[in-house]
Amino acid sequence: MTQSPELLRRLLRAKDRMDGASHEEWPIHRLAQVSAVSQAHFSRSFKDAFGIPPHRYLLTRRIERAVALLRDTDLPITEIAFQTGWKSLGTFGRIFRDITGEAPGNLRAHEQSALHLHEYVPECVVRAAHRPDLRIAVSEKRRKKAAEKIEPPSTEVL
Repeated sequence: MTQSPELLRRLLRAKDRMDGASHEEWPIHRLAQVSAVSQAHFSRSFKDAFGIPPHRYLLTRRIERAVALLRDTDLPITEIAFQTGWKSLGTFGRIFRDITGEAPGNLRAHEQSALHLHEYVPECVVRAAHRPDLRIAVSEKRRKKAAEKIEPPSTEVL
């Protein structure tokens, strides 16, 4: 279904607000208010327009910001977690690891050791290449990993 240009402008307004202040709380009712549409219509339209639900979009922005801070600053990981909108260091670490595949400290060490390689690549290309993939929910990823641990793939030869 195609969306009207007016609705897309309204959705982009909410998306821009999340981009500009990803560290803030963005419940659906607040985003719907920014877009001047109902909550249900906002959630459905946002996912149709951008391919992911608003909450996953916000998680992506927070993790991207955290990766940039880990790479470009010497701030403690706790400070980075709080600056990027997380209320709990444990939640930040768990979701960060689920999305990026690495713990924040490991990613910092890896990024800083490879920093000289990024000098010749435009920043927008580097960010796009390292953008978290949130097409499926973090909880779905966790369930898949748990299922793989319980039932390892069969190696039986026929």
